[in-house]
Amino acid sequence: MAVVVAARRTPIGTAGHAYKELTVDRLAAPVIAAVVDDVTGDSAGGGAGGGAGGGAGRVVEDVVLGNCMGPGGNVARVSALAAGLGHAVPGVTVDRQCGSGLAAILLAAQAVRAGDVDLVIAGGVESASTAPLRTRRGEAEPYARAPFTPAGHPDPDMGPAAEALAASCGVGRERQDAYACRSHAAALAARAAGRFEEEIVPVGGRADDQRPRPLRASSLARLPAAFVAGGTVTPGNASPVSDGAAAVAIVPDHLRAGLPGMRLVAGSVVGCDPGLPGWGPVPAVRRVLARAGVEMERVAAVEIVEAFAAQVLAVTDALGLDPLGADGERVCPDGGALALGHPWGASGAVVVARLFTRLVRAGAPPGTLGLATAAVGGGLGVAALFEVV
Repeated sequence: MAVVVAARRTPIGTAGHAYKELTVDRLAAPVIAAVVDDVTGDSAGGGAGGGAGGGAGRVVEDVVLGNCMGPGGNVARVSALAAGLGHAVPGVTVDRQCGSGLAAILLAAQAVRAGDVDLVIAGGVESASTAPLRTRRGEAEPYARAPFTPAGHPDPDMGPAAEALAASCGVGRERQDAYACRSHAAALAARAAGRFEEEIVPVGGRADDQRPRPLRASSLARLPAAFVAGGTVTPGNASPVSDGAAAVAIVPDHLRAGLPGMRLVAGSVVGCDPGLPGWGPVPAVRRVLARAGVEMERVAAVEIVEAFAAQVLAVTDALGLDPLGADGERVCPDGGALALGHPWGASGAVVVARLFTRLVRAGAPPGTLGLATAAVGGGLGVAALFEVV
């Protein structure tokens, strides 16, 4: 059994603003150190020759971080050293694009369940602000992104892909704007109520997320389409490019030593049509629930990476959820990436940190189920089902 016993994140900043000069390791290291301190009481690590050690015999054995945009050099290892974990803690960096942070947590949990390690720090980090520009040999201009698929397969950018998903699933502009308004309002209410405080590690002089702000449906309705002429996806109902980090601590149950947490019940990474990558959470969630023998009605808390309102609504419609109605308190009730921001490699870990706050920090009874999921460019879906222990 693999159990998440601590979860933290940075405030999330809009690219080019709050954290415009902070590299990935400077974002990830404070979060890693805070999570280690939560679990072991020893954020400084074990010195030059050893790993971090401390409470209940728990010793950090690896760091697994998701990251999409570089700079390379094994971001996880660099961040582990920057966090003071010592030379013996290795680190591995995972790239599943927007699902990287959640995929990193699943990989770390697999190692714990296999008995290969006893304490792993896992999560994700992204610094879009400082990510290097990449240029192909012989070309003068940098390219925007690497291809998600080989020649002959659809490879849309995420904005046009969200438009295509909205059209295929019948998700109109009015619902998208309503969901965006709801995300911002929920995030502002959660911040005012202090529901983010215990999960956030202040970084760069900030203790709050930069982006959430009051929105009006009438203002959103005036915004033009951002990606497709006459389309429904706008700057107001799409998430921004962002900077941030999140991490969790994962241990086997026998080392939990009374710490409350969330055990990983089941996890899944699936492929889907790369022309409609936003659909990925649907088969991923269905597979996770089937493997666990659980109906959606039993899941008390759902956190989905809100890349686009269109994508969230297409997915929740397919899964029988109504975040704008009956399921408003189940699905992202404190807002999500539309309001907070979408640091690609970190967002999948941010939703797990949000689940940890909603369930563990809030004192949900043992047996309560929570679900985290993300869509991924190129046609992937990632999902994980957790249970409070």
